[in-house]
Amino acid sequence: MRYLKNFFRSTGIILSYLFPYKVLNFFKAIRVYIFSGYTINQFKATGKDFYILPPLTLIGGQYITIGDNFSCFARLRLEAYDKHLDNVYTPEITIGNNVAINFDCHIACVNYINIGNNVLIASKVFITDHLHGEVNHESLKQSPLDRPAHSKGPVVIADNVWIGEGVVVLPNVTIGENCIIGANSVVTKSFPKNSIIAGVPAKLIKTIQ
Repeated sequence: MRYLKNFFRSTGIILSYLFPYKVLNFFKAIRVYIFSGYTINQFKATGKDFYILPPLTLIGGQYITIGDNFSCFARLRLEAYDKHLDNVYTPEITIGNNVAINFDCHIACVNYINIGNNVLIASKVFITDHLHGEVNHESLKQSPLDRPAHSKGPVVIADNVWIGEGVVVLPNVTIGENCIIGANSVVTKSFPKNSIIAGVPAKLIKTIQ
């Protein structure tokens, strides 16, 4: 196996002298466009210019609608669960136009998640409308794995929002237009438009006038 790895590595070195690096990028782009086209039919609906890098983890694509000019880097987890344990749900995820998502993001839904137009999402962002179980003594009698998914309310992210690296957005939260969420923030409550928020839990830092 080591000799085989060395052979392929050496082959790559030889090809690097024969072809400029931009040729490799060209073939990568072709692969991504083919993957994007193949993936389109897995969703309820998608707009024009849909672009997504593999790999993708997709659950419940029939409950997910995506607008025009969507772009996403690799390792997105996009999950809409209509059943968990013995419970049945009616999930819906809607993503607007001109939304860009960076690497390693996770969006999980059993209720409703809406992401508006012109939203920019940095890497390693987690957005969810549910938790494992309710926060009460009855839930503590069960292991976390056995607790049913419970939604306190939908997540709504309005237009022109910028979500920084490593942000977590929890259930029953509305983020108003033009908000900026600082890196590594945990958003547990709603904020009005034009807010700059940051922290654990996230707090209002400044209102953009």
